[in-house]
Parts: sequence; structure tokens; C-alpha cells
Amino acid sequence: MTELRTLDLFAGAGGLSLGFELAGVGFRPTYAVEIDEAAASTFKRNFGTPVYAGPIEDIEEFEPADVIIGGPPCQGFSPLGRDRDDASRAEMNELWRQYLRAVRQVRPKAFVIENVPEFQRSAQFAHLLQLMASDPELAPYSYGYGVLNAADYGVPQRRRRGILVAVRAGGDLAPGPTLPWPPRPTHGPDSPDGRPYRTVREAFEGLAPMPDVFDVSLDAQNRQDLHFRRRPRPSSIERYMAIPEGGNRFDLAKNRWDLTPECWRRKPTGTTDVMGRLWWDRPSVTIRTEFFKPEKGRYLHPQEHRPITHREAARLQSFPDTFEFDGTKTEIARQIGNAVPPLLAKAIALHVFEQITRAESIAAG
Repeated sequence: MTELRTLDLFAGAGGLSLGFELAGVGFRPTYAVEIDEAAASTFKRNFGTPVYAGPIEDIEEFEPADVIIGGPPCQGFSPLGRDRDDASRAEMNELWRQYLRAVRQVRPKAFVIENVPEFQRSAQFAHLLQLMASDPELAPYSYGYGVLNAADYGVPQRRRRGILVAVRAGGDLAPGPTLPWPPRPTHGPDSPDGRPYRTVREAFEGLAPMPDVFDVSLDAQNRQDLHFRRRPRPSSIERYMAIPEGGNRFDLAKNRWDLTPECWRRKPTGTTDVMGRLWWDRPSVTIRTEFFKPEKGRYLHPQEHRPITHREAARLQSFPDTFEFDGTKTEIARQIGNAVPPLLAKAIALHVFEQITRAESIAAG
């Protein structure tokens, strides 16, 4: 099997790198760049590769690689980042240029850019596509892009991400927007064999309904145990009890008006996910960084009167239990919520490998 070295930029905990490794076709992480120290430590812990834990702008020469992968920070494009100041948003919106600087310098066989769907509707993305046509270092690549739903690739979660895949052209793989797209779904109505979406019930299989511990610990096999619960106030538990499976804050208002916060009483319309309870037999909603706070989204366990645990969130992201995280509880939650689901990354990796093989075999033949 030919080894394909990957360079992971804005790597986070390593969801993309893990997916590429899980593809089983020769991708091997060899270097990563991640400014968050806890996430950088998690990456190094799981992959054993060097990690530069600092600003990407400070790197003068990038490590050689066959494939570059990464997700420039999305806060500048995401609706959740609207409260950031203009200077901060502008700085984050420009980090994709640092990614392209690495591509120009390394000249990989392929590269993958991951971001929120909104990025692909931005002026910056339009400029990126112009560069793909006009920049002499980028023009030799064939590329395809679009928004993928993680549930279509075996992740028990509906999570939409904007993905661009570029492969150095060869043979009949012509430069420009000619790369086959999208990767073939493995689950859902558009998959070849119609495999059903994976559900919350499947993801939580084998986990205790009500954990006994309240912090990160070790299990009986001396492995990291992230299945711990919080200590909510009695009034919070009463609120949870008023919300049925699939319900939300409107059910709380209907069943326990006396426990409904004043801010929600004054707002009879709005998001239906706040103080929401998951469904057992559906994929979860998008898991974000504050999944342990029910007031932030649909993060209540389908049955138990508690928010989901860090382990349950990691499983909904498709991380295996053997993947271990460094940092505080809050830092670990941020890494889980910000990660690319590894099974989505695996599907992208297989697509990249197929297109690299196609370009190189035709060119050689």
C-alpha cells in the first residue's frame, strides 16, 4: 500500500486526520498545526505526530505532504459568530489564505478545505474559486465542492459542512471544476443500498443511562471515561421532566409555565431546539461546543432527565471510545463540538484516494 502523508492545518482534535486514517488506504498523519494548546495536545496524544501549537502565520516553511487537509476557523462565517467584533471576524475570514499559502508551497497531490456551509456563499469563497482558475500554483488542480450532510456517511448526526476537494489533474481528469462530486453516500435514501441513517439509540448503545461519575475519570479497563454527568439544580431537573422525547421549550411552557424562564415567556416564537430533547430513533441535531447546556440547544437525553454526556456527544460525532482527549471538561467539549466527524472524513478520504488513483494511473498508463 502506498503511503500518503497528510498535513492537517487548523487540525483541532484531529477528526479529519482520524477519518483519513480510518479509510485504510494509506493515509498517514505526519504533521499538524493547531493554535489551541489542549486540542494540539489531543492530536499529538492520539497520532504521535509533531504538532505546531501556534499561529499558522508564524510558519515560514510547511512540512512536505502528499495531501493537505484542514478547516480554517469558521466563526467569521458562521451565524453563531455574528457577535464577534468586525476586526476579529475579518481576521478569521482571511485564514483560508494561509491554507492556500501552504498549498502553493507544498504542492500536494490533493487538498481538502472544510468549513461551515456559509463559507461557500461568501465573497471570500468566490475569490478562492477565482484563484483556482488564475493562480499558476492552483490552476493545475481539478476540484469539486458542495455541502455534505454527515448523516449521509454513517454519522448519527445531521451536520452540514461545506467541503472543497481538489486533486492535481492527470490523464482525463482535467483542471478546473471537473472533479466528480459528491462522494457516494453510504446511508440514507441516496445511498446505493438505501441503508438507514444511524440513530441516537445506536450511538448510545452500551452506555449506562445515568452515569455514576461527575468528571473525567478512568474506566475498569484504565481507559479515559467521558461518560459523566452534571449536577443540575432541582428546578432544572423539574424542567427536564416536563419535556417529552423530541420536545422543547414550548413543551416546557405548556406543561410547566411556572418553571418557564421569563425570557422565554416573553418570546412565544423562535428556535424549536432550545431546551430540546433528542429522539431515540433519528440522528441527532448538530452537536456544538456547549452540548452540555440544554438551554443552548436540543441536548437533553431522549429519556433521562439530564443533558448528554461528553462520551455521548463524542459518539454522536462518530469518535470511537478509544480516542482520548486532553484538557478540562470545557476544553474537551469544545474539541468535540468543533471536530469534523471522523466517518464523514473517512468518506471524503476514500473519494480523494479514488481520484488521486484515477489521475495517476491514467497518467502512468
